[in-house]
Amino acid sequence: METINTNPQIAKHIMMSAEEYNVREFLTIIGEDPDREGLKDTPKRVIKAWNEMLNPEEFNLTVFDSNGYDEMIVERELPFYTFCEHHLLPFFGSATIGYIPDKQIVGISKLARTLDYYARRLNTQEYLTQNIADYLNEQLKPLGVGVVIRARHLCQEMRGVKKRGEMVTSALKGLFLEENKAKMEFFGIIR
Repeated sequence: METINTNPQIAKHIMMSAEEYNVREFLTIIGEDPDREGLKDTPKRVIKAWNEMLNPEEFNLTVFDSNGYDEMIVERELPFYTFCEHHLLPFFGSATIGYIPDKQIVGISKLARTLDYYARRLNTQEYLTQNIADYLNEQLKPLGVGVVIRARHLCQEMRGVKKRGEMVTSALKGLFLEENKAKMEFFGIIR
């Protein structure tokens, strides 16, 4: 006859997902007791949070005929949160995204959705900035695209040098890169 282990601690761990088990092990590695009251459900909460923060939602980039509109369109100071791929710590700030339409304009919420789509993964600020500009340039085929991101990095503020700062990155395409007048107008708007 086979005996069944009825130890509730072992049974609880058998029902745990591999991801939850790994979070539990991590808590042990950093010297915590994963069975203490405040940490009992932490593995489930961590997995749920990381799934929410690192799985971008697909969206349709809604575009409309520009009806001849060919002046700059800019959305400023869109907030974002993401994670540094080097330390898995947050960095956050705001993005300004602009473009000069050729034949199409985009639904205004889609600029924010594009930012969120690329922010919900492990990043460097440089990748994030470039990925947004590349995507909009490819999808809209505008006369120019500009993306400027300003962000604080907790991997710098909480560890290492422990200094608060704001990093600024930009990615310019088309007229924003080639024509000084367009570049100056864009950077004037974002001030």
